[in-house]
Amino acid sequence: MTPSGPVLVVTIKDDPTADLVIVELHDRGVPVVRLDSGDFPHALSIAATITSDGLEGSITTPSRTADLSTVRSLYYRRPSGFTFPHLGEQDARFAAAQARYGLGGVMASLPGCLYVNHPHRIGDAEFKPSGLAAAAAVGFRIPPTLVTSEPDAARAFIKRHGPVIYKPLSAPLYRIDGVSCTVEVAEVAADGIDDAVAGTAHLFQHRVDKQADIRVTVIGDQVFPVRIDCDLLDWRTDYGRLTYSVVAPPSGITEALQAYLTHFGLVFGAFDFAVDRQGRWWFLECNPSGQWYWLEPETGLPMLTAMADLLERKTG
Repeated sequence: MTPSGPVLVVTIKDDPTADLVIVELHDRGVPVVRLDSGDFPHALSIAATITSDGLEGSITTPSRTADLSTVRSLYYRRPSGFTFPHLGEQDARFAAAQARYGLGGVMASLPGCLYVNHPHRIGDAEFKPSGLAAAAAVGFRIPPTLVTSEPDAARAFIKRHGPVIYKPLSAPLYRIDGVSCTVEVAEVAADGIDDAVAGTAHLFQHRVDKQADIRVTVIGDQVFPVRIDCDLLDWRTDYGRLTYSVVAPPSGITEALQAYLTHFGLVFGAFDFAVDRQGRWWFLECNPSGQWYWLEPETGLPMLTAMADLLERKTG
């Protein structure tokens, strides 16, 4: 039987997309408990019992209490990390580990719960090399890509596959003079490679001669493909220069999207493709926690309804 209790929304306090989803669920009469794991333990508590009969217990915020055995779905967005500023360094590190594996382990084990997406599966899918390998396996066309810490390998790759761009493998918080910065996708030449490449892993990828970008948002079994036109290498750097249009995916793309999500155990994904001058779609990446709502006002696509239907576990 599908649980009929609340939807848990796990995210930071400032999350406009989550706000809209919660309003939609409230309007439908679906109970919601919103929480940020970073509030543990000062404003969030948990008591879970695990026996041969399964897991039961509760999670409590300042305004809500949820019965863990009745949670119908968990919408895992962008929670903040655990912090213990009142503790010394070693004690804080110990406490954070206990919180991650305790609270995190319980939240990842809710009986009968639909995860959008499961935090462990998100972690798996966030590794770019794994995503590219999975994309190739399900039939997507992928640009030649090198992951390396060897300067000579990078130079040889650029000479063979140029033009080539550099992408960060992950995007942790990076500040310069106290200001948060984004490491942008950028074209790189062989003579720009120096021995600093040996300091860590880097991702280099053939630059697709693109005419447009595509963002495909998959919510359950619904697919929302949007073409993004601009003159930017990385469209995320200036949203004001973008224009949007709804497109139909080429043959085989929809099936490959679902196969990719199944591979990682996901029910939601924000896929990015580049469309070349011949109209071919090249897979770039899939963000298992990507943003999506900003596309609905631009296109009229019913994405909010689709997400609420999924979390409500609405059928028929």
